[in-house]
Amino acid sequence: MNVKIRALALLTTLLFATSSFADLLGDEKVEWSQVPEKVQKTITQHAQGGTVEKIEKETEKKKVIVYEAHVKKPDGKKIEIKVEEDGTLFEIEQD
Repeated sequence: MNVKIRALALLTTLLFATSSFADLLGDEKVEWSQVPEKVQKTITQHAQGGTVEKIEKETEKKKVIVYEAHVKKPDGKKIEIKVEEDGTLFEIEQD
């Protein structure tokens, strides 16, 4: 039983630590209106008719690296589209 309590405590700690690390790394939720036009255009081109559910701005040392759009496609599948600040497609990930 002691092992179960320790495992639960460890999992809880990791859950809270993950959220804290996102803040330390500079991840910030942003609104569509705050996303540069070039980035919006690239996201729209690669969203395949999907709906943008959330956008995060990932920064390092106060410099924007990428915008990460979480998109739900019409078929229900989810993808993440990462775009650099200048509108260059960085990566598309299947969720």
